[in-house]
Amino acid sequence: MPILNVRHLTKTFSSGLWPFTKKSTYTAVDGISFALEQGEILGLLGPNGAGKTTTIQMLLGTLTPSSGSITYFGNDFAHTRIQALKKIGYANGYDRLPARLTVWENLDVVCRIYGLHEPFRSQQIEHHLKTFDMWNLRHKQTGTLSAGQATRVMLAKAFIANPDIVLLDEPTASLDPDIAHEVRQFILKQQKEHNVSILITSHNMDEVTELCDRVLILQRGSIIANNTPDQLAQSTAKVRIHLKVSNGLELLIAYLHDTQNAHTVNDHEITIELDEHAIAQFLADIAERKVMYSQISIDKPTLEDYFLNVARQARSAS
Repeated sequence: MPILNVRHLTKTFSSGLWPFTKKSTYTAVDGISFALEQGEILGLLGPNGAGKTTTIQMLLGTLTPSSGSITYFGNDFAHTRIQALKKIGYANGYDRLPARLTVWENLDVVCRIYGLHEPFRSQQIEHHLKTFDMWNLRHKQTGTLSAGQATRVMLAKAFIANPDIVLLDEPTASLDPDIAHEVRQFILKQQKEHNVSILITSHNMDEVTELCDRVLILQRGSIIANNTPDQLAQSTAKVRIHLKVSNGLELLIAYLHDTQNAHTVNDHEITIELDEHAIAQFLADIAERKVMYSQISIDKPTLEDYFLNVARQARSAS
């Protein structure tokens, strides 16, 4: 049984002061269904406005679904909300904790809410602050922290009670690259050592590729893809070939115009987009035309390529 099961989840917002003005509705999440397995890291991706944060808020119970169901640990969330939330951690890269409390006090309050008792409570606070390199700031008021420091406290809060599920909404958005890398390593360690299940949203495609076992792509409130990062990347079918041309650049450009292959030129370096199965024929064709190159590299499609392709299609359809 999945640890989290979502079925036909929908959230519609209304606007207008009917009957004084015309009432309109906006569907932010449109009948999505998915499951999160024990120990799985599941990515939830999509452009701004796709419905990611709305979905997370419904999974936390801070928004009430218009229709559909959420099941945690085999129980209907609508009827077992308090019990379920005791096993769920949450962090948002943009949220802030009470500013006048110290870092230690904030985490102490969170631990008490989860029902952690001494000495385990203090041990957990110390362990997580040291993990996120925040131990020396434990007596500092949270409102005086930098954005990156505050985000690390939020992440400590999410994991401090050893939850079964953690919901992470753009957790590394305010972090420097080195700290973001440490956070990703921490997340993978939690998955490996505690078999925690994680649902994560992010705009960092490299991060998603590194962390996620599976990815859901949201577009206009609907799930349009559900697969591994590698499989989604490969579905774009395009590779990029980088050539440093030593002779015959004009001939190569003329050939690319004739074949209508997308390409960019920077001095004597040229990048060509091709279907992967066409690489061998392309190299044979340019050799026949006496095009010489001193360097060649081939980039396989990435999750970011897939995501950008989805975004382009969405803009074209709008």
